[in-house]
Amino acid sequence: MSLGLALFGAMLVLMALRMPIAIAMFVPGAVGYVLMSGWDPLLNHLKGAVFGRFSVYDLSVIPLFMLMGAFAMHGGLSKALFDFANGLLGRFRGGMAMAGILACAAFGSISGSSVATTATIAQVALPEMRRIHYSGRLATAALAAGGTLGILLPPSVTLMIYAILTEQNISKLFLAAYIPGLIAAAGYILAIAVYVRLYPEHAPETQALPRGQVLRSVVGVWPILAIFLIVFGGIYGGIFTPTEGASIGAALTFLIALFRGGLGRERFGASLLSTAQTTGMIFMIFIGADMMNASLALSQLPSQLAAAVAEAGIPPLAIMAGIMVFYILLGCVMDELSMIMLTIPVIFPVVMGLDFYGLDPTDKAIWFGILILMVVEIGMIFPPVGLNVYIMNGLAKDVPMAETYKGVVPFLISDAIRMALLILFPGITLWLVYQFG
Repeated sequence: MSLGLALFGAMLVLMALRMPIAIAMFVPGAVGYVLMSGWDPLLNHLKGAVFGRFSVYDLSVIPLFMLMGAFAMHGGLSKALFDFANGLLGRFRGGMAMAGILACAAFGSISGSSVATTATIAQVALPEMRRIHYSGRLATAALAAGGTLGILLPPSVTLMIYAILTEQNISKLFLAAYIPGLIAAAGYILAIAVYVRLYPEHAPETQALPRGQVLRSVVGVWPILAIFLIVFGGIYGGIFTPTEGASIGAALTFLIALFRGGLGRERFGASLLSTAQTTGMIFMIFIGADMMNASLALSQLPSQLAAAVAEAGIPPLAIMAGIMVFYILLGCVMDELSMIMLTIPVIFPVVMGLDFYGLDPTDKAIWFGILILMVVEIGMIFPPVGLNVYIMNGLAKDVPMAETYKGVVPFLISDAIRMALLILFPGITLWLVYQFG
């Protein structure tokens, strides 16, 4: 167990030295494997491990859903979503910030990526918000927080990787994510409403948009709604698998973006390139995480940790709260994909060995997956290294990062309340799974 902890510490040191995540996990893992088993077993392991990982058919769902999101991002569909959301909420004080949240939720249901959602919606919404004199604090914080909805609502790349690592049903995990994701969006909108009531100078008085403009925004958004209904309706209706649904969604998004004139040759190439680069990065992290996890397994860290926790007599809910805090702190030094791929093989056996409300193993695994998704989302805006805050700082260079971090506090309070509800009441997460799973 001590060697396993040393390997984990070495990995964190390499990350602190700005080593690429995949290498920071692979090198300590390989060294640990050699120390415990020798060179020949390491080479034998590598000979089959990489093929074994990438020959899994389920992995193909990741690049397909990412391609779907890339077509939506480069095809200009984000503007239609924001115009529609602004038509619904623009009449309220803080309505354009609320519209940014709603647009992020809608775009996240296509892209599956927090970073892509933040960057894409912000490029449309931020100039409009600053034009009508929203404060930099509220504008950047709302869009940074709204961008986290990209990994809360299906198709979430993080959730797909969790499903693959824990061998859970992707469709059921997608179902379980909807209610918590919608609660998150509603909580963020409520946070904005309270904020502008307390600090009205941060958002201007607004007027309702002309009815004709609202109707045009509805017409502009229906193709995106159709994609969502076809893809996820087909998956939940058993018409096709998640992988088939992802391929259909990518094809439909491509055709709609092409028809709308937003996807020329250059943007089509950019969509393919960004998908290939991100997929390659994810798969390289898979290799590094698999190497590290193989060494941790040899050190018996997961099994010994699970046994120690079981024998400690600590209440399961206290352990779960500790795990959530651990992930928030880990989010200060790691990205969400690395956290999931490295820690789930260690933490998952601990959770599955505990009793939570009498849940059966499948329900417990789904509930825990959504909790992990929620806490990873918090790390995207949590100081001092919230990735979405850094993205907003790059887009709004005139707004100090400290201002954005002050602005995200109401959203973090909303996150804390939501996390407490989901931990105390698993039925919120599992209701749709019970009804339709």
